[in-house]
Amino acid sequence: MSARRSALLAAALFATASPALAQVPDWPTERPPRPLAARQVKFPPYAFKTLANGLQVIAVSHHEQPAVTLRLIVRAGAAQDPASKPGTAALAASLLDQGTTTRSSEQIATSIDSIGGVLGVGAGSDLTFINTAVMRDSLDVAMQLLAEVARNPAFSPQEVERQRQQIMSAMKVSYEDPDYIAGTVFDRLVYGFHPYGKPDSGTPSSVTSLTREDLVAFHGRWFGANNAILAIVGDVTHDRAFAAAEKAFGSWAKVDVPAAAAGQVPPATRRVIVVDRPGAVQTEIRVGHIGLPRKHKDFLALDLALKILGGEGGNRLHRVLRTERGLTYGAEADMHALKDTGDIVVNTDTRSETTAEALRLIVDEIWKLQKQRVQQRELADAQAYLTGSFPLTIETPGAIALQVLNAVFYGLDLEELQNYRERVNAITPEDIQRVAQQYLHPDRLSIVLVGDGSIFAKDLTAAGFDQVERIPLATLDLDAPDLRRKSAAPAPRLVPASWTPTNFGPPDQGTQGPPDPAARDLIDRAVRAKGGLTLLRGIKTVKSASVTTFATPQGARSVSATTYVRYPAQFRMDARGPEGLVIQTFDNGVVWVADDSGARDAPPQFAGILKAGVQRDIVSMLLALNDNRVRGRRIADLVVEGKPVPSLEVEIAAAKRVTLLFDPQTFLLVAQRYGGAQGDPATEETFSDYRDVQGMKVAFRIRVRVEGQPPIERITQTMDFNVPVDPSLFVKPARSAFIVHSS
Repeated sequence: MSARRSALLAAALFATASPALAQVPDWPTERPPRPLAARQVKFPPYAFKTLANGLQVIAVSHHEQPAVTLRLIVRAGAAQDPASKPGTAALAASLLDQGTTTRSSEQIATSIDSIGGVLGVGAGSDLTFINTAVMRDSLDVAMQLLAEVARNPAFSPQEVERQRQQIMSAMKVSYEDPDYIAGTVFDRLVYGFHPYGKPDSGTPSSVTSLTREDLVAFHGRWFGANNAILAIVGDVTHDRAFAAAEKAFGSWAKVDVPAAAAGQVPPATRRVIVVDRPGAVQTEIRVGHIGLPRKHKDFLALDLALKILGGEGGNRLHRVLRTERGLTYGAEADMHALKDTGDIVVNTDTRSETTAEALRLIVDEIWKLQKQRVQQRELADAQAYLTGSFPLTIETPGAIALQVLNAVFYGLDLEELQNYRERVNAITPEDIQRVAQQYLHPDRLSIVLVGDGSIFAKDLTAAGFDQVERIPLATLDLDAPDLRRKSAAPAPRLVPASWTPTNFGPPDQGTQGPPDPAARDLIDRAVRAKGGLTLLRGIKTVKSASVTTFATPQGARSVSATTYVRYPAQFRMDARGPEGLVIQTFDNGVVWVADDSGARDAPPQFAGILKAGVQRDIVSMLLALNDNRVRGRRIADLVVEGKPVPSLEVEIAAAKRVTLLFDPQTFLLVAQRYGGAQGDPATEETFSDYRDVQGMKVAFRIRVRVEGQPPIERITQTMDFNVPVDPSLFVKPARSAFIVHSS
């Protein structure tokens, strides 16, 4: 039998003691069909021209429909609001189509309706936009209307007041929306006093104080030909487009654009804020920190990394939080890349009682992305989604206009639109890990939780979030730099339960301080449930027979095995399948394997996994916990099959951290979770069908789920304690052939 086939069998077998071994072979799993080969997609022909007054014009010929889209952006948005008057850009933008110096709002609406077109206005963080879409033969009319709206808004007092009341009404609704609150508070935490940290629409007090003079001044300061970009996309030639632009905008005056204010973005903070909404049944969760500006050279690689974490084509968060744990309807991670900088944010919601669990999992997944190399297949799936969906982003004149304006606005090369697919596909797993390590900071996360803190705040400490600020929604003040907080407090350091560095040695090295009372109580109950301390200490040897079933491309496969144990540190498994016999042995730290090609030391990766599996042996762990040779910490109840169960986090050097989950009635072990960082796949073992064996409760059914792999199941057939086990079984044979033990 080949070494490769032996490794497959060995990996499958020992997966039930150390399920991470199921990752050693790159087994295929049942997956959807691969996407069809990508067809070549060419960006439509375009031309670029700057008018004498400084207006930048991009013309794109797209003859699929007899229509034209015009989109004008001005390089001024909420970030250019006067410091004491947030909301100025938003209010000014909302009034652009509500009357000019020559037409009323009704006349503007009639003009655009009469040619079957649409007109829209708005403002974002960095810009204000005006766009219209009309039939090809109405290009000149639309262009003149667009120019009038941009150049000569009236800002009539009546319209100002009407729009102000509409914005205030919208704010009242928004302030009752936990999604809006979470996003707004998150922005303040991440961006601090930078303009990006303020709500684009302003606050009730700032909008109330805005005057017509403020709006006129804002318009006069920023709206000029040399501070704007115009895209003309559709069934029009380049020359025709440039002529129409010249006619409508050629006389638009320049402005003296103020120098960009050097807004200071604070370094990534470590802070957890709970905005209390008594009676809420769900918690809105935001987790993240500062990101990259759109023009950054690593934007595309980091964007793809975040797609793997929580976006289309990948979404580990969705899988972990929804598919595996049932904690939410969906979760996503994204990067909001702006002109000066940007932010990285994870966004989800969950039931109030599962808030701490969901938050812990989110942080662990961020750590995992940073510490583990992404698998090529996972990267390929995300790449396939991005490249496959790219044609949809240039399918219509409006979509094309948005793409070209974004490129020009952010100072990108328009050629990047031509070679977008090639650039996405050129990103490697090493690129993903590099940007994750460089730009993700899971120990410096800003976290916002909007919900009923009385239900979940107590669980946050047990989940690893020690310092939490609670702000009642009724006292939240978005105008206040500190959001009402009265004094500074040291920020918590966030580290994942499955990755925290530890200085504790293996169970047989030294002792730790006594566990906290809650942990001690749970340990005592678990020891009693298992059979009692005297019985556990009396177990010297174990011999068992089992059948392990796992999936392969050819269907389910079963392998029988005999396991021998001599406590405290000798384990051997003889597994026999269609390929023959494979032996795996742990002998006081020495790991060797054998098959028909001979006995040999296990490869370092295999040995490390096997050692970790030995340390997770429940008898050894319970004794080590009882004797304070490893540290156990009571954490918030975790969920198994929809029910909260008492949970204990155990720090063991070789196994990193292991979470033990116990039945709340019997206190028998129902699940064990580990991995999810430092190159280890996230793994859960569940235990059932407990039977009495010589006075000790033993789970005869173990089911293992390893991230990215089909489940593995081991059914125990027989188990005996304190039976003769020959010590020579654990000694690596000196000769090349191994010795078959007759059982």
